[in-house]
Amino acid sequence: MTGFGQVVIGPPGSGKTTYCNGMSQFLKLIGRKVAVVNLDPANDALPYECAINIEDLIKLGDVMAEHSLGPNGGLVYCMDYLEKNIDWLLSKLKPLLKDHYFLFDFPGQVELFFLHSNAKKVIWKLIRELDLRLTAVHLVDAHLCCDPGKYVSALLLSLTTMIHLELPHINVLSKIDLIESYGKLAYNLEFYTDVEDLSYLQYHLDQDPRSSKYRKLTKELCDVIQDFSLVNFTTLDIQDKESVGNLVKLIDKSNGYIFSGIEGSVVEFSKIAAAPLDWDYYRYPFMLDFLLLL
Repeated sequence: MTGFGQVVIGPPGSGKTTYCNGMSQFLKLIGRKVAVVNLDPANDALPYECAINIEDLIKLGDVMAEHSLGPNGGLVYCMDYLEKNIDWLLSKLKPLLKDHYFLFDFPGQVELFFLHSNAKKVIWKLIRELDLRLTAVHLVDAHLCCDPGKYVSALLLSLTTMIHLELPHINVLSKIDLIESYGKLAYNLEFYTDVEDLSYLQYHLDQDPRSSKYRKLTKELCDVIQDFSLVNFTTLDIQDKESVGNLVKLIDKSNGYIFSGIEGSVVEFSKIAAAPLDWDYYRYPFMLDFLLLL
């Protein structure tokens, strides 16, 4: 039985847990049975109903205390431990495989996804053992667009993560509804989502004394990003029905869900179109029965 799902990754503060909360509720609204799997041992305040929690296997606090590790080293240890005990996770997932769509909420330590191999090995064992079709959803906080240096760093992180994980991959500028509060963009939003010509950012980088002395390095990094021609972004406002629906459609095409049952997909997306325009996932748990009657 083929299963489908999302590997939700991104730097700390990019909104992964909020995304899993809102996305799970949205998918339930259109008729999918969703299982959220928390694989972040540092996330001890979950706003969503968790089907599987890594803290039942290992806890970051215990690892740090027992092995005298900091949070970063502790997270690497936890991922190594999960890889060595992958049968625990497989046994938890198998009963859900027949009729659930999966959201895997991973830690925010970026080194796990472009440097270390343990998280990648966990993901690929799930793919091979359970025949899962997974898409990596890489969240990047939209406020980074307001700082050219940070934006270039986000592009490089996105590129290295894509190459390292070797999964169908969608880069997402999260919290797009808040972008105006961060400051004025140097160019229109399409410039940052399409990533077509980074040379235009060079002038703005040169105006910053912190980055001007690294001008040559920055130019070479921008050339690397453009040479691969892999990075672009879609945008997300997790509280906007249309924004979430458009992202779901992209993910479904990338992992093949849309082709697994054409008739079912048509019905699902007709529900998206008919859903209330003021859909707000914060209110959703209290309005579930009402919305499903509409």
